[in-house]
Amino acid sequence: MEETSTEPVVLTTERLVLRAPQESDVDAVFAACQDPEIQRWTVVPSPYRREDAEFFVRDLAIAGWRTGANRIWCVFERESGALVGSQGLVLRAHDPGSAEIGWWAVKEFRGRGYTTEAARAVSLFGLRELGLRRLEWQAYVGNEGSRAVAAKAGYRFEGTLRSYAEQRGVFHDAWIASLLPSDQVP
Repeated sequence: MEETSTEPVVLTTERLVLRAPQESDVDAVFAACQDPEIQRWTVVPSPYRREDAEFFVRDLAIAGWRTGANRIWCVFERESGALVGSQGLVLRAHDPGSAEIGWWAVKEFRGRGYTTEAARAVSLFGLRELGLRRLEWQAYVGNEGSRAVAAKAGYRFEGTLRSYAEQRGVFHDAWIASLLPSDQVP
């Protein structure tokens, strides 16, 4: 899949709005990423500084959307407007037509099905709108919450990759699952 300049896309679900991060989101992203569980299970910097949230919003997300290589959404509860998480879809340069999906969820909003709902929307966008042939989800072995979301979003578990996923200079065993256009998204 060739990278091209692209405008951010807003996705909506029954309870959520997913949109590109904006300057007004810096404080909420910074607060969310103070959670030790987000730092434990993702590649966000640890400790997570305000400058990291600013980079996420001002640089990483903007460049990712501009090139189309890394589409990042902040996920908001429609009713309250509160940040409930983040979703990302990273195209794989070495494997055209495929992308990796990833997410984190704000601690106070876990367990409500929001991350699964958002993951379904992002997955359908990747498969239908971008025409991807394969979406991959990975998580460090032990991240049961993320694994449950992937399963509920229709991803099929494929196995464990030993010493595969790098986080701050350390390689961890990782679970991998995939979703194809022929699979049913619940």
